[in-house]
Amino acid sequence: MRLSRILPQRLVGSPAFTAVGKRVFPRLDLALQRVTRGRVSLTAALGIPLLLLETTGRRTGEPRVTPLTYATQGTDFLVVGSNWGQARPPAWALNLLAKPEAVVSLHGTRIPVTAKTLGQAERAEVWPSLLEVWPAYDEYVVRVQATSGREIMVFRLQRGA
Repeated sequence: MRLSRILPQRLVGSPAFTAVGKRVFPRLDLALQRVTRGRVSLTAALGIPLLLLETTGRRTGEPRVTPLTYATQGTDFLVVGSNWGQARPPAWALNLLAKPEAVVSLHGTRIPVTAKTLGQAERAEVWPSLLEVWPAYDEYVVRVQATSGREIMVFRLQRGA
C-alpha cells in the first residue's frame, strides 16, 4: 500500500511532514539498504519506489549516495530535485549538473547512468508519472516558488553511461 494512499496529499506535502521526513526517511532507508545490500527499503515497503543514486561530489570529488524516489519511462529513471520543497536545490542535483555520470543501485544491482536535465516540454510530459509516485511534488513546487522562485529540476537517468 502506498503512503500517498494512506495519508492525504496535503499532509505528505506539508512543512511539518517535510521537517520530519527529510531527516528520518533518507537516513533510515540508506542504513537499511546498506545492511540488506539493497534488498529491503522502508520507503519501498510503503509502496514508493526507491533507488540509491551515487554521484560525485562537485567540490570534494568523493562519492555521495542519496536515496531517491523515482518513476520510470522505458528503461530510464526519472528523479526530482525537490529537496523536500526547500528553497535550495539538493546537493545531489548540483552534483549531477557538474558531472552527469552517476550510478543507480536498484535492489542491489549497480547501473551506470548519465543524467539529463529535462526542459519544460519533457518535464510536463513526465510530471503526471512523478505525481503518481509522490503526489507532494505539486505542493513542493508551490512552496519553492513562494520561498525562492527556483524551478525544481527533473532529471532523466539514462542507462549505459
